[in-house]
Amino acid sequence: MNTSSVSLKNGLDDILRDLRCFRQNGDLGRLALLVYCDVRRWAREAGAQELASHSSALVNHFPHLAHDEFVAAIDELIAGLEQARFRTATSHCRL
Repeated sequence: MNTSSVSLKNGLDDILRDLRCFRQNGDLGRLALLVYCDVRRWAREAGAQELASHSSALVNHFPHLAHDEFVAAIDELIAGLEQARFRTATSHCRL
């Protein structure tokens, strides 16, 4: 695994940890900030344009989502990031 891949993996691990923590605590403001800034930046660096677009849309969507819809969308985003983490980990295990 090269340095860039390790950096992307570590960055994603940090983002997932923070997303889960803020989600569990119901901190919607921090979730929105993390999604818009960190998730979007990570996704762009990783070449995951669909995740980048999804994270941007969660915050820029007008009218804004209701509380329950936003939380459900965050859960979907977390699932997508976990899939990206799994794909990244398995692609680097191949010889």
